[in-house]
Amino acid sequence: MSESKLDVSLWPSVNQLTNPLVKHLIDNAKVLRLLVEKLPSGATVIDAGIKAEGGLEAGRLIAEICMGGLGHVNLHSSSTFPHWSWTLSVHSNNPVLSCLGSQYAGWSLAHEKFFSLGSGPGRALAGREELYKELGYKDSADAAVLVLESEKAPPQEVVEKVARDTGVKAENLTFILTPTRSLAGTVQIVSRVLEVALHKIHTLHFPLEHVVDGMASAPVPPPAPDFLIGMGRTNDAILFGGHAHLFVKGSDEAAAKLAQELPSSASRDYGRPFAEVFKAVNMDFYKIDPMLFSPAAVTVTAVESGKSFTGGKLDAALLDQSFGYSA
Repeated sequence: MSESKLDVSLWPSVNQLTNPLVKHLIDNAKVLRLLVEKLPSGATVIDAGIKAEGGLEAGRLIAEICMGGLGHVNLHSSSTFPHWSWTLSVHSNNPVLSCLGSQYAGWSLAHEKFFSLGSGPGRALAGREELYKELGYKDSADAAVLVLESEKAPPQEVVEKVARDTGVKAENLTFILTPTRSLAGTVQIVSRVLEVALHKIHTLHFPLEHVVDGMASAPVPPPAPDFLIGMGRTNDAILFGGHAHLFVKGSDEAAAKLAQELPSSASRDYGRPFAEVFKAVNMDFYKIDPMLFSPAAVTVTAVESGKSFTGGKLDAALLDQSFGYSA
């Protein structure tokens, strides 16, 4: 692995930045319709959609925690899609650290029948993924938080693993549970619209040190009757309705090339609702073209020349199909 060209010397601690946000979530649990409990290990679990009702605002706050305190997530009305008037907008002025170093669901946590991908700042303390060697970043903090898209709390063995790998005592660990079908889960997944753009940029081997700033938006889908449809709708919100705007250093040619390669429509698997694609490969994520996971439309601005380049397109018809709209 080549040495990172990113200057991480001024990168803050994503765990320290999120500590106050986690405290706010716990202090306002009743208002946000969340359930907070302590596990026998001393770890804190915040239920945002299993027994608790949760909601859109809980999801928005959890998304900002997931982004390591370096992202802003807003819900607002939009006329982009005739049948889906609410949109989620995301911005981070340090998108590489916020999206890849924190928000990306990259830490596999499993024990017996429990499995979940951990996302959020706790990943940066453990540094278990190859990605952190590439970034050249390792966090340091005495408290940590992970977000799990899970229907149940992590077992004792997983809590012990997280404590061991992060070097944080179990009583200083917080796990936020956001099932895919819940309103909070829906919002926190769609808030990854900028993150999937950054992940695709990384997959395309575009230099991460050239990414200066970024923002993105996507429509908020309705909740779904089951996990598969829920996962499909949250993915499709990004694949068919997501628009990312990246500000990059480097040549106009490199920016133009990125704008063409980045959108989801550049993938061979583009064109059907995600739930259909997923079923067609017997629900094996690794059989899906990795180039599919990206926003529908992108704008790439080369900051030195001030020129902007676009690629992809928004698709209201496929969005309606996925979201269950019938005229």
